Amino acid sequence: MAWLQLWTVGLVAAVASSSLVVVRDPGRPAEEARLHGPAGTAGKESHPVLIRQKRHWIWNSLYVEEEKPAPIAYKIGQLKSSQRVEDTRFKIEGEGANTIFTVDEKGDLFVSRSLDREEKSTYHLTAQMYDGNNKLIEDSGKFEVHVTDINDNSPVFPQLYNGSIMERSTIGTKVVEVKATDADDPSTANGELRYSLTHGGDLSAFEIDSISGVISCKTNTLDRETKGQYVVVVRAQDMRGMASGSTATTSVTITVTDTNDNIASFTRKTYELQVPEDHKLNQKVGTLELEDRDQIQNKEPIFAIPSENGRVFGIELSPNKDGNLMLRQALDFETKSSYTFTVQVRENLKNLRFPADNVNGAVTTAQVIVRVLDVDEPPVFSQPIYTFTVMEETSVINIGTVSAKDPDKAAKSIRYSILDKDCPIGINPLTGQLSTLRRLDRELEATHMFQVKAQEEPSGLESFVKVNIIVQDINDNQPELLADEIFVCESDPARTVIGTLRAADKDDRPASFSFSLAGLSSNFTLRDHGNGSADIMVKQGPFSLDDPKDHSVDVRVSDGGQPLQSSVTKLAIKSCRCDARRIPTQCKAGARRMGVSVHALIAILLCILTILVIVILFVMRKRYQKDSLAHMKNSGEIHEQLVTYDEEGGGEMDTNGYDVSILSSACHDGSLLRHPDRHPHPSLYAMVQKQQPHRGQPAACKGDMAAMIEVKKDEADHDRDGFPYDTLHIYGYEGPESLAGSLSSLESSSTGSNLDYDFLNDWGPRFRTLAELYGVDGPEYYHQY
Repeated sequence: MAWLQLWTVGLVAAVASSSLVVVRDPGRPAEEARLHGPAGTAGKESHPVLIRQKRHWIWNSLYVEEEKPAPIAYKIGQLKSSQRVEDTRFKIEGEGANTIFTVDEKGDLFVSRSLDREEKSTYHLTAQMYDGNNKLIEDSGKFEVHVTDINDNSPVFPQLYNGSIMERSTIGTKVVEVKATDADDPSTANGELRYSLTHGGDLSAFEIDSISGVISCKTNTLDRETKGQYVVVVRAQDMRGMASGSTATTSVTITVTDTNDNIASFTRKTYELQVPEDHKLNQKVGTLELEDRDQIQNKEPIFAIPSENGRVFGIELSPNKDGNLMLRQALDFETKSSYTFTVQVRENLKNLRFPADNVNGAVTTAQVIVRVLDVDEPPVFSQPIYTFTVMEETSVINIGTVSAKDPDKAAKSIRYSILDKDCPIGINPLTGQLSTLRRLDRELEATHMFQVKAQEEPSGLESFVKVNIIVQDINDNQPELLADEIFVCESDPARTVIGTLRAADKDDRPASFSFSLAGLSSNFTLRDHGNGSADIMVKQGPFSLDDPKDHSVDVRVSDGGQPLQSSVTKLAIKSCRCDARRIPTQCKAGARRMGVSVHALIAILLCILTILVIVILFVMRKRYQKDSLAHMKNSGEIHEQLVTYDEEGGGEMDTNGYDVSILSSACHDGSLLRHPDRHPHPSLYAMVQKQQPHRGQPAACKGDMAAMIEVKKDEADHDRDGFPYDTLHIYGYEGPESLAGSLSSLESSSTGSNLDYDFLNDWGPRFRTLAELYGVDGPEYYHQY
């Protein structure tokens, strides 16, 4: 077959071409050879001459069969020229020259190895012919060697193919196009492919175009619900599908997509549901399941409740597009304990493309029975919110009534209460009647809001309701005068307006203010405009800054309400010296407004009284301290710290830090006297020395000593301004038996001190007492006991 193609394609052709030949001097043969000129010369000119020469190459088209074995080089053609030369030699150049292709001296062209058309199908070469003298006879002539194709490659599917088609598609609907490739020459039968479906796949619904490879539907009854997927096997064969051709196969999966060709159907004819009576509104009661053979995106049911129960219940689509029964109105077991109604379902006709497959067997109507379950419910108020009005500054026994009842059959009694403890409103716990606990002031709080709790007795469920008390206004506030600073000029003539008056009222009602003078004034008068304002005018002068008298008028303001409220305000008027435009240049200050409220006046008086009391107490304290110091200077007693350092507990023999035997003299004369000839000097306590008791010495009188100490302590406790005693921690008197030495710092002024304070006597009278306290030495200043 390939051999016939080889010899039928080529035709013998004579290639005649014109070329430009350069003729040079005969003495330069090498140059002539390089320029590929002919053997002869046209003359001996020194310049080249261009002449035309006809080429004489004669050869057939050269072909070589691919994949042909070449253990020995074989001839594929001959290079020929119309010029007759006895001794010739050929030279070839180009693709594969002298390697794949060789030429002998006769011009025979040989192939030395097997060629592959799919690797290279055409080789481009050139040929030259020389004579025996190596003289160029024929210049380069181009020729081609074509590699002819054989069927040595099989078809190949470059990818996997999958397709989809909608169910109920018409005949001829394209599904997918498959393509195979073949490396052989596509212009020959070796590379021409034909497609077909093999019996290894499903041939019932699809067919393929043998040339284009397009798979199409050959039926209009595809049903996804019956069969949703098909697998077909496609075969590609070269040699135009002849039996001798090579083949390749591939599997193609075809998916049937869904369309809305089925209607929804109830799975049951009767649905029974239970719901508690306190079920929340717009919450699901139950689900009405549906069956639809279509996929969920094509499941589009529409529900309807044709009866009056459609106001109590509604249906919404669930995520699976079933029907969720929803509660629209509150249920009451005591009123109605069950509901029975019919629900209908239909398909969305806008998206239903074909008559439904199950139109005759679908259940489109179902009965629904809803049973209401009894629940203990909290009290229910008669209103969602209560609003009452109360007149201010009045005590109201019956503002209104808040009412609630138990919705259950038990009908338990209700007890009412107000949660806010500071609420000025009270409530009757049994009847729910509201009353005022104190008078209300609208100006302080215009609205009172609170919650009332209703609870089933004795301790059952409870409910709450909001109550608003609106306080209505009465005319209980006096009007207040409003005026800018008013002045009169020395040169103001009569009827000059020196200021404008206005008023304000805290009451909510609109006021009709009127103005008048509360007393006669020789200098000023008032003109009421009747629109809530008035003018102060000059009645007569003269006015002078040198006049020591201050000017003022008493203005009465009435609000015109019921009951009528009025107030009198003293309005101060300054005297000023003004320029021509009545602009004050110098004024004499005066009281601007003398009206002060009673509460402010009381507060001022209390502050003044408090300051006076503090000042008096401070002066008395200073005076009392001065007297106490003077008394102390004249007294022989000095208060020192009496401390018993008890390290081992009270009552021990070694805890007495003082020798109080000298103090026992109080048992005999009851006093501690100073020497009459001496000036004030340190008390006896400062000079006490620790003494060892002598044999036969009488013990101190413990009872009298204790009494004396209690007296001194009592005096110290009640003397607020004197020098205070140091804290008396423990004083346990047990007699002079203790052998412990004194730890008191009081002995610092004794003769054992290393410091000398006699220089204090030189400092004058002010330091005399200090010198006596620290400058004495020896016991000669004291009486001997």
